[in-house]
Amino acid sequence: MEFNSIKDAFDRVTKKQKVSSSKSQETVDHLSQEVELALSRIQSATPQPDHNLILSELKAKLKEMAPLGQLEAPQKELNLAMTKYTKLLEKQLNPDISKSYRNVDFDFHTVNQIIASHLYREGMFDIGDCFVNESHEESITDKKTHFLEMYQILESMKSRDLGPALRWATTNHDKLQQSGSDIELKLHRLQFMEILKLGHRDEALKYMRTYISPFSNQHLSEIQKLTACLLWAGKLESSPYVELLSPTHWAKLAHELTQQFCNLLGESYQSPLSVTIAAGVQALPTLLKLVNVMTGKKHEWQSMKQLPVPVDLDQEFQFHSIFVCPVSRDQASDENPPMLMSCGHVLCKQSITKLSKNNSTRPFKCPYCPTEVEVGQCRPLYF
Repeated sequence: MEFNSIKDAFDRVTKKQKVSSSKSQETVDHLSQEVELALSRIQSATPQPDHNLILSELKAKLKEMAPLGQLEAPQKELNLAMTKYTKLLEKQLNPDISKSYRNVDFDFHTVNQIIASHLYREGMFDIGDCFVNESHEESITDKKTHFLEMYQILESMKSRDLGPALRWATTNHDKLQQSGSDIELKLHRLQFMEILKLGHRDEALKYMRTYISPFSNQHLSEIQKLTACLLWAGKLESSPYVELLSPTHWAKLAHELTQQFCNLLGESYQSPLSVTIAAGVQALPTLLKLVNVMTGKKHEWQSMKQLPVPVDLDQEFQFHSIFVCPVSRDQASDENPPMLMSCGHVLCKQSITKLSKNNSTRPFKCPYCPTEVEVGQCRPLYF
């Protein structure tokens, strides 16, 4: 989909609209001035003004101005640009996408669970409850409980209340340690700075000894920095550690907490439904072009095992490594996996079979180096 051409066409329509509006307003203002001038002459104190003469002069001026022509010309240009833009949208944004996807028998139970999970993940609990009740998917309600807890923690953090977040981190201390997360220390650091910002040095020191010192084995330098902050109690804004008071720490920590919360639930940070739709939208133009080409050649692309054209997606949608055989140019699959040869080069299994002439004991030369390779020495490669 050529978004640049759509944007250029939109810019042209916008420009035409501004010009048309400006010229129309200018014409109307000119007309208004002439009419007001004629009225003022008629209403003037001059004894017995010649009304007919004034109106005749006004009529002649209006005829000379040709206001209808001045209004029609820019409007015609705008209508022409709008018509072209509409046709471009119809061409580029094909509303009929039904031919661009395969006919698949969906497991509606799974689809309903995905939708309900997405609604709860996005914090739309009322809508999620309504959907669950109408779809009779009661088994998904346990996720609601978890995500409800997460949003309650995040709401508390927005009001600078770290209590719920600290209780969650303490409860899941062991799991967070196993995953290598230091979010518990970051939460305590933020709470420590909030206490110190109020000038409560003794309370801050007590908080450090109770909650932060247990992390000294792995985060000694961090704790030393926090200890130095005690010297600046009540005047942290003028201290070398003023950066620790930045509001961005709250936003970053809320983001990290969401990631860790989903991680402990065994869920991805982003909604799978959102990611799938976003990837589908990006791939849709390529699929639509493919459909048009295949239709013109009277081929049915839905029966193909592999698309004849690559569908390029952004890096954010690439979750697994993909191997394409440098010899056959085929993408690796379960039936045709990548194989590591003894020389270190990698080919797909079918290419190795062809090079060895389907003889497992017959050595063949690697196409990329002088090494003689035997099929028995090749091993499946897993990414």
